[in-house]
Amino acid sequence: MALSKTTLDTDVSVHSTFASRYVRASLPRFRMPENSIPKEAAYQIINDELMLDGNPRLNLASFVTTWMEPECDKLIMASVNKNYVDMDEYPVTTELQNRCVNMIAHLFNAPLGESETAVGVGTVGSSEAIMLAGLAFKRKWQNKRKAEGKPCDQPNIVTGANVQVCWEKFARYFEVELKEVKLREGYYVMDPEKAVEMVDENTICVAAILGSTLNGEFEDVKLLNDLLTKKNKETGWDTPIHVDAASGGFIAPFIYPDLEWDFRLPLVKSINVSGHKYGLVYAGIGWVIWRSKEDLPEELIFHINYLGADQPTFTLNFSKGSSQVIAQYYQLIRLGYEGYKNVMENCRDNMLVLKEGLELTGRFDIISKDIGVPLVAFSLKDSSTHNEFEVSDMLRRFGWIVPAYTMPPDAQHITVLRVVIREDFSRTLAERLVNDIQKVIHELETVPCKVCARISISGDGDNEQHGAVVVKKTALETQREITTIWRKFVMEKKKMNGVC
Repeated sequence: MALSKTTLDTDVSVHSTFASRYVRASLPRFRMPENSIPKEAAYQIINDELMLDGNPRLNLASFVTTWMEPECDKLIMASVNKNYVDMDEYPVTTELQNRCVNMIAHLFNAPLGESETAVGVGTVGSSEAIMLAGLAFKRKWQNKRKAEGKPCDQPNIVTGANVQVCWEKFARYFEVELKEVKLREGYYVMDPEKAVEMVDENTICVAAILGSTLNGEFEDVKLLNDLLTKKNKETGWDTPIHVDAASGGFIAPFIYPDLEWDFRLPLVKSINVSGHKYGLVYAGIGWVIWRSKEDLPEELIFHINYLGADQPTFTLNFSKGSSQVIAQYYQLIRLGYEGYKNVMENCRDNMLVLKEGLELTGRFDIISKDIGVPLVAFSLKDSSTHNEFEVSDMLRRFGWIVPAYTMPPDAQHITVLRVVIREDFSRTLAERLVNDIQKVIHELETVPCKVCARISISGDGDNEQHGAVVVKKTALETQREITTIWRKFVMEKKKMNGVC
């Protein structure tokens, strides 16, 4: 008689994950578990939880690349275990970074000789690039002041109030006063004339933005250069310019080649650009390029040899992956000038389709410009009953992530919605978004405004009975009050959208 054996302790890896005990208990959140679990179960449970994240392709708040070709994905995975900083062990990766630096420097019209090597470095993103550029300006300014026997303890930097938060971080972390040119209604970038007026002997540089995160507009770097050149001659100073081209650096050279904003302007000493934005690489790569070796103080460069040969390094980070550097090189040689030009033209054309679609609704004012980063920033013409935060919140029901935000001082009473057009945002998606926005507006108009119910503008019966004087608010005052209350409401729900 054949004997059979039944056991309840069989290998868990042969069972379906969803029939196992691992889906019956919550995953550890704050303490490492005592026991291991099968790899299949760990993968499935985490993957299922990640499904609750938004779809990156529909995240129209972000400038960051969300799609790359499968061939580049393979290169990324093949190099994901390489530590970029170990240059002696991975000399080819180091060479690819140097090639990228030189290609980008030539794209920005750096004044390089035939055999001259560009000065620049790959960074984790534009935030690190800006920190490095700011440190270079601060150290050059300090060295000059010390040589002249003048105090060097109160450096400042002049920017517009529309700068990204990384500039505020630089100022706070490295003890530099941030002097911001305030915005005004209808003018949402730095005014070059006001910026130059704020420059003094302690100004380490003026930072211009090629592609404001608020409305995509390019600041007038050429006018800033001309005005600052004149002031430098009058005062004897040599205040330089840094261009934050995080968003526009991979756009302007291809579709606005005649626009002067880069190293063609003598006072532009350094430029940063995000490879992970319109450089078309996944998140984690930025670049900073200096005009010449003289613009990067030698004392900021470290030379290390404990990983092999002598390696000069100027970074805030140390260990980092090589994948994004390799991906950037892939895009530069794969697309070339022609390919980047086609991508940027497509983005611009789809931006115009979305803009025209929104204009045809008759409900929105367009805040963004046709020349600039391909995005559409828009606000409601009438926000007396419903506002932009409500539109943003309701669009999430359709899967769209569209940020709503108020402008910086002195235009903080203006509320804006913004849609960033990336490479993977097609005309079909643009048309679909317009249709969904129309549905949201229609739905908002057919339901009572909960926010407005909280702030009664006209007097109620009790006021009339007691003879109280009711002061009617202007449309602007009403809009500001509704916006303030809605912002508080959204914050309570923890659904606030950031400006990326």
